Amino acid sequence: MTIEFTSENIHDVHPADLVQADRVAARVYTDPEIFELEMKNIFEKTWIWVAHESELPSPGSFKSTYVGRNPVIVTRDRKGTFNTLVNRCRHRGASLCEQRTGKSNGFTCPYHAWSYGLDGKLRGIPYPEGYEGVIKKEEMSLQKLRTESYRGIIFATFNAEAEPLEEFLGDAKVWIDRFLQQGGDYPIKVIGTHRFKYSGNWKIQLENTSDGYHFPIVHRSWMATVDAETANMLSFMTDPASTCHDLGNGHSVMHMVPEHMDLGADDGTEPLQPRFDDLVAELKAAGVDDSQIRKQVHAMHGTGSNLVLFPNIGLSSAFFRVLRPISANETIIEHLAIGPDAPPEIAGPVSRERLRVHEHFQGPFGFGTPDDAEGWDRVQRGAQASPEMPILVNRGLNREVSTSEGWPTSHSTDETGMRAAYQMWKKMMSND
Repeated sequence: MTIEFTSENIHDVHPADLVQADRVAARVYTDPEIFELEMKNIFEKTWIWVAHESELPSPGSFKSTYVGRNPVIVTRDRKGTFNTLVNRCRHRGASLCEQRTGKSNGFTCPYHAWSYGLDGKLRGIPYPEGYEGVIKKEEMSLQKLRTESYRGIIFATFNAEAEPLEEFLGDAKVWIDRFLQQGGDYPIKVIGTHRFKYSGNWKIQLENTSDGYHFPIVHRSWMATVDAETANMLSFMTDPASTCHDLGNGHSVMHMVPEHMDLGADDGTEPLQPRFDDLVAELKAAGVDDSQIRKQVHAMHGTGSNLVLFPNIGLSSAFFRVLRPISANETIIEHLAIGPDAPPEIAGPVSRERLRVHEHFQGPFGFGTPDDAEGWDRVQRGAQASPEMPILVNRGLNREVSTSEGWPTSHSTDETGMRAAYQMWKKMMSND
């Protein structure tokens, strides 16, 4: 049953009831109270992406980031274990680390010099005489989040009772595995980060990663700058093989280039794009074998699929897209470019070329990111006009089918992925 909201009753409705099967009230973008509930019921209750292990390459490596609005430090300790620690001294609450990445033996508070190990344990207190019989050092460790990883992708949660990470990822693991094939015979690594802010709600961007419908409209200017072969590869609007799957738990995957969604199934018959002829020649001159050259060049545009992992990470074709909510109308995005963690004769040329491809679309001076961000800003401005007016997520509802795996599926231009995310949102927001 569809509920009609009005300007008179919209603020009396429980947030979870604002999401229906085919629409959501715009209030979910604009209401600060709903945002506060999201931070509590979603971002502090489920698994949140915090890092890729290549960002923490050796013992002592750390990265400062956020889980929801909580500042945290992700570390690799001397045993090689990944830890996620709340970035707050246990004494008077000062932040311990303001550096984004680095290497350290531990963290010392700049206010009173309480010092902590990479595992969060309190190691030292200056002038300890005043604390005799007052505190026990072993009870003053930094707050530690549950931290688990899947194939190098690290997640953390405040929820001690959350299901194991692999159970939460569920059928999305198949598509994570395929995304990671971009390294050829090697693992992938983060090779660059682009960070920006837009004036809109975090869910607007979450929707965008599974939104194939906007691509040829919003990104028309980018399409005009690429060669005909690339443009044709991304002309998926009428391709019946281009689909979107609801994978459960709010996760979804959208295929823009179906023939690239499993790079490991490449039969070697598809010609490599001539635009990469110089790269092929460079790799050949360095002695790289033909099989590896093909794997690297064939994967240059990524998997041609956008995988959304609810609530804050997209494995978007050839890069990681991470969102961080700031307020109901402000969100920070990080784009993490990736390349092969391979010998220098491969990693150097391939990563250089992948960065150029990334910059052309996703980079700060690229065509894709500015166009997307303007669209997100406009949705937020429009939503504030009539918070009771529905945001429609019903495209393709009448042609959605179930696959043999049990995945609700429709065309890549349909809104199956958005419906998947909002049903998970509704479930988590229903928990009072």
